[in-house]
Amino acid sequence: MQNAKDAARQIINNLPEQATWDDIMYELYVKQKIEAGLKVADEGRTVSHQDAKKLKPWDEL
Repeated sequence: MQNAKDAARQIINNLPEQATWDDIMYELYVKQKIEAGLKVADEGRTVSHQDAKKLKPWDEL
């Protein structure tokens, strides 16, 4: 598994030269959110699609 610093370098290196700070921050944010979601899924803390459709926005998972 890649550490956070190496992952950040790879993301930044793959951005175009004219990338802004906002572009960089967005890409890092998305990467972090995806990794967090994958961790939750690996831990089995998920809800089926059918159950999710029944939830109200104020319900806790």
